[in-house]
Parts: sequence; C-alpha cells; structure tokens
Amino acid sequence: MQSIDRKPFQGVLNVVKFNWQFYVIGFVSVVALTLVRPYVHGYWQNVAVVLSAVVVLAVIVSVLSTFYAYDHSDFYSLNWLPLGIKKDARVINIHAGFDETSEIISKKFGLVDLSVLDFYDQKKHTEISIKRARNQGAVFAGTRTTSTEKIELDANSADYIFLILAAHEIRNEHERIGFFKQLGVALRNNGRIIVAEHLRNTPNFVAYNIGFFHFFSRTAWRRTFALAGISLISELRINPFITAFILEKDGATT
Repeated sequence: MQSIDRKPFQGVLNVVKFNWQFYVIGFVSVVALTLVRPYVHGYWQNVAVVLSAVVVLAVIVSVLSTFYAYDHSDFYSLNWLPLGIKKDARVINIHAGFDETSEIISKKFGLVDLSVLDFYDQKKHTEISIKRARNQGAVFAGTRTTSTEKIELDANSADYIFLILAAHEIRNEHERIGFFKQLGVALRNNGRIIVAEHLRNTPNFVAYNIGFFHFFSRTAWRRTFALAGISLISELRINPFITAFILEKDGATT
C-alpha cells in the first residue's frame, strides 16, 4: 500500500541509490568469479559457481526485502499506529538528516503544531549512505538543526515524539541513553514516543546479511529505554523487518 505522496518503488530505489557501492561490489565480484572460472578446475570451479550464486541471491533477497518493507507494506502509510492524534497535539518528528516522514505525519493527522528536528552531525554520523541521503532529501519547512546532547525541547511540552528509522544512527550507547532521557523529560505525562527500527534479528540477517550489524537488537533497545527512564507500553511488528516501540515516561499517569 502506498502512503501519502510516495512514488512506486521509492523506498527500494532510495536504498540502492544511497548504498550503490555495495551493489557495485557485488556486481564486480560476480564478474571476477565468472572470468576466473575457466582458469580453475574441479573443486575450485564449483566454488566459483557457488560464490557467484550466493552473491546474486543475496542481492535479490536484499532488494525484494527492502521493497516489501518500504514500498509494499503499510509502513509509510502509518496505518499501524495505535494512536488517535488530535490536530492540536504537540508533535515532534526527529530524524538523522533524511526526512521521509514529516510530510506524511502532517498530512495524515492534519497537524497544526508539528516541529521537525534534525540531529545529523557530520563528525559523528560518518557513514556515506546517510551523507548521500541528506544531500538528496527534501527538507520539511521549519526544520531545526539540533544535537543529541542538547535536544532543546521544553520539559513536559510534547504529546508525541516520532523517531522513524533514525535513532539507530546514534551509535554510542551512552549518547543514545542520554538522548532518550531528554525525550522523556520533554514528554508530557500522557504522551507517547514512537520509535520504528529494523532489529538485529533473523529476518534482517536473511535480508541484509552482514548489513544487519548496523541495527540494534531488541535487547539493546529495551536496555536503552530502561536506562533512560522510559517505559515500553507495546511493541508492534509492522512487517517482518521493521518493529515499532511505543513508549511513555516512567511514572506517567494515563
């Protein structure tokens, strides 16, 4: 199901565009193995065939999984959200330099009070894919640059805080815990934090092989939330590859 203002195959095309070096490596590897195969015999020729097949299969599975996760599922429609957000709610959407969700959130809920924060720091977030995404992505009107160390939100000021495929870019656990502590302070007692992420689990290993190490495990996320003083209300599996955590501040009265 396509969400608001998203084009067919937009998700998978973005992933290929921002991570094209991995696909080039795969292509070059297959070509090299194909060229080498006539010059080896017996066991090594079989190895070359198997390795070529593994590389091709890995690329196909990765592309199909990404298509399903981003373009075929309800992920960007936000229909999976178990929330009724009122137009006068104070909503914060936080991203790491590439924003595909602010326009969707604004239009879906008809929001009049949506603030967008970008915590990208080129000294910390050095992966080439996020740099490419930042250079090519659209900027939502009124987006403010912020820092993970000082998010600059007033205490008890936010009804909903969204982090969609963004929080994993905070690689240092201490920094990540401190970041979520700040979000807990900014959240109102009946507010919610929505974190959507790939997990370091079996489906994402099958889809992205070693790329799944870029994600954090369910245990790591739960530890971050607990140490930040935030309670996990529910966990939603949006599709086989993406999970959402719905959170509130510890001691909140709902």
